[in-house]
Amino acid sequence: MVDKENNKNRNPLLKINFIMNSILTMSQFIFPLITFPYVSRILLPEGTGKVAFATSIIAYFAMFAQLGIPTYGIRACAKVRDNKEELTKTTQELFIINITMCVIMYALFVIALYFVPRLMEEKMLFIIVSFVIIFNAIGMEWLYKGLEQYTYITVRSIIIKFIALIAIFFLIQEEDDYLIYAGITVFAASASGVLNFINAHKYISMKPVGGYNFRRHIKAIVIFFATSCAIIVYTNLDIVMLGFIQTDKDVGYYNAAVKIKIILLSIVTSLGTVLLPRASYYIEHNMKDEFFLITHKAINFVILIASPLTLFFIFFAREGVLFLSGNAYEGSILPMQIIMPTLLVIGLTNIMGIQMLVPMGKEKIVLYSVIAGAVVNLIANSILIPKMGASGAAIGTLIAEIVVWIVQFAFLKEMVKNIYLEVNYISIIIALLLGTAGSIWCKSMGMSYFMTLLVSSVLFFGIYTLVLTIAKEPLVIEIEGQVFGKIIKKFKESEKSRNEI
Repeated sequence: MVDKENNKNRNPLLKINFIMNSILTMSQFIFPLITFPYVSRILLPEGTGKVAFATSIIAYFAMFAQLGIPTYGIRACAKVRDNKEELTKTTQELFIINITMCVIMYALFVIALYFVPRLMEEKMLFIIVSFVIIFNAIGMEWLYKGLEQYTYITVRSIIIKFIALIAIFFLIQEEDDYLIYAGITVFAASASGVLNFINAHKYISMKPVGGYNFRRHIKAIVIFFATSCAIIVYTNLDIVMLGFIQTDKDVGYYNAAVKIKIILLSIVTSLGTVLLPRASYYIEHNMKDEFFLITHKAINFVILIASPLTLFFIFFAREGVLFLSGNAYEGSILPMQIIMPTLLVIGLTNIMGIQMLVPMGKEKIVLYSVIAGAVVNLIANSILIPKMGASGAAIGTLIAEIVVWIVQFAFLKEMVKNIYLEVNYISIIIALLLGTAGSIWCKSMGMSYFMTLLVSSVLFFGIYTLVLTIAKEPLVIEIEGQVFGKIIKKFKESEKSRNEI
């Protein structure tokens, strides 16, 4: 067993990683908040729908090119991060597998581009978006996450997002600029791959080491790949089916709702992202107490964060959609209200699946859960999309996510039931009800969409936090203690410096 003192030394790094990932999460929240209102008003539902449809189609090619490496690579690198020689070999093996699959998938993509009529209609758009495939491969993001290099990831990501933001406002001026928007989107999402490749020499040797053992990765990669397949199917199937069955405008409506959900979801899943390599490390070194402690906090964190976000944006969906997207997106309001509960469900499955089952080596359970979700989503979409369009896709997604949670909970019941039972539901429900009562009147005040959202959110989340503080909700008290403790410490240090002068 790893020495406890070694674990204590790692705790400050975990806090730094969480802070860095929180900043990264905020950037993922703020940048779309700035750009999406502008883009959606310029390109309108049809333009944003075209880009969303192309992105969803390319996601399937990228999925096959990546196999299960984005998730498996984090665990594999985390296990050998203290051994540079073994880390180099592991990274190069995964990189070679990745590049080989990229070449194969690009060949298949070219064939599809010339033989599928729906793709031929927007050939240039699909070519532009396809660059995601190669950028993801050379980026080796899993290496940096496995080594917990969140400071680098955050700084790099913010710089690229800022460049993309400037490009959007300067280059997108009319409805036909959706090709430019697609290019900027690819740059924002994948350009970091080039920087990652250049920077990789700091952590591994770039010279081929030889003696590769690809076979040792195949079994786990296949399981992770199958899991990725199922996830991509039920996270992109809705948009793909909408694009083939309905119109680009319907895709645009649904995409606006999904965009808002993704922004909010990045907040909910921020803690789980940081804890994956640490959870893998704890499991590898048989540190069960530490593993269960961070799992307990993570599930509690998700429930505390996702519950108010879900309820608030159900009640204020109209204001959220019309403020962010414009009056042309009335058709996005109901899909957004339907899809909001997935914030809570996905947040929990992210913890149970990615943070618990994956580090424990139970990838097959994650696979079973997402296959169940994918099958349910396919059936639900087939029935609902032709009749209900974007709202039908939202219902299908919600049902699928609930099925994923049910399957994972069934396998982890003995491990997590006490964690769920210990959540202070009564305090949370009271806080939600009082927050709603204190903010819902803002809808009838005749304020602008922005002011309604601003005032209502301050009231809702302010009351929610206050009630939980009064109820002495443990995690809320702990977070507040850390935040205010640091502020008081800084203040005392400042006062001490002044007195010494």
